Amino acid sequence: QVQLVESGGGLVQPGGSLRLSCAASGSIFSINAMVWCRQAPGKERELVVTITSSGTNYADPVKGRFTISRNNTRNTVYLQRNSLKPEDTAVYYCNAEGNAFTRRPYNAWGQGTQVTVSS
Repeated sequence: QVQLVESGGGLVQPGGSLRLSCAASGSIFSINAMVWCRQAPGKERELVVTITSSGTNYADPVKGRFTISRNNTRNTVYLQRNSLKPEDTAVYYCNAEGNAFTRRPYNAWGQGTQVTVSS
């Protein structure tokens, strides 16, 4: 079983910065991809960024403002978010997919962390 724990959410003013973390733990043999998604009130969950061994892929609304990085030793990804806008307000979720020690695939979600951008 694989668990994901997000942290770093909170209240920030427009134009500010915030870094989110997502730590994966449990029966992890490999992590093929980690993803950040977000869900704003009244809207569907949307993809923010994906990171794999091949590289990263950002959604258009966050390009140039958000940066994802990964610490493979700690099975952790970080999402540095700069120039935050009110429309970035959402619950941010982390997702990881890969293979467990049993070699069976997994797809795990974190519980989400609230980010509010407001003056």
